[in-house]
Formats: sequence, structure tokens, C-alpha cells
Amino acid sequence: MSKELQPTIREQSNTAAQSIDLQPETPNWLIAVRAAQSKKAKDIRVLDLREVTSFADFFLVCSGANPKQIQAITEEIGQQLAQRGEYPVSVEGFKNAEWVLADYGDYLVHVFSEKARTYYDLDRLWRHAKVVPIPNAT
Repeated sequence: MSKELQPTIREQSNTAAQSIDLQPETPNWLIAVRAAQSKKAKDIRVLDLREVTSFADFFLVCSGANPKQIQAITEEIGQQLAQRGEYPVSVEGFKNAEWVLADYGDYLVHVFSEKARTYYDLDRLWRHAKVVPIPNAT
């Protein structure tokens, strides 16, 4: 995990207390979705790219209202996945927080500002990907 995403001891203890309660067989992309939901991310979509490309299986795409929220969404996703031993290969764009890209290998997490999301329009670019229904939280 990049140094800028490493939580402080206080943040680690707070996150541990607020850990998202999911089953061990829950896919990591769904852990990321629940973490994004917990930080009020907007317009969350998961795209299944397995039949479209070989570089990733899934994209998680969501939006935040401002740079601080975009960073908070990204940090929460990172913290929740770290509890399962899942760390990003790389994280790009965290400082500017217009479009944060976290590469977890099999899946990529995109957290956009609303303006950047409209401009880059990944939903249109990857329109041949299947949209994965997000199960309701229990």
C-alpha cells in the first residue's frame, strides 16, 4: 500500500471496529463496493470484463462529491481489503483526487469526481462489458 494510503494507528483501530461484516467467500470486489457504500460513494457500478479483455476481470466505478470524499472512499476500500490481505499493486491520482485508480490485479477500482467521470465515460468505453448486479447489503 502506498505510504499516503497507510492508515495511522488510530485509524486502524477505528476501521477494525467498523469492519464490514461479510462472509469469507465474499468476492473482494464486493468488499470494495461495500466500503465505497459506507463512504456514500455515488453511482456505484461493477463491470464484468472477463469476456472483453484479459488485463482485468472487473472494474468498480464510482463517484465522490469532492476530493476529500474521493480520498475517503479510496482509503476505506484500501483498509477493508487490507483486512483480508488484499493490497493494491498501485494507486494513481490520490493526491489530486479527480480520478483515483487502484489496481488490485484482477479488478480495478476507479473513484471519480463527477466531472471526470462524465469526461472519461468508462461506462461507454467499456459498453460491451456486463454490468454486475450488486446484491443488497444484509
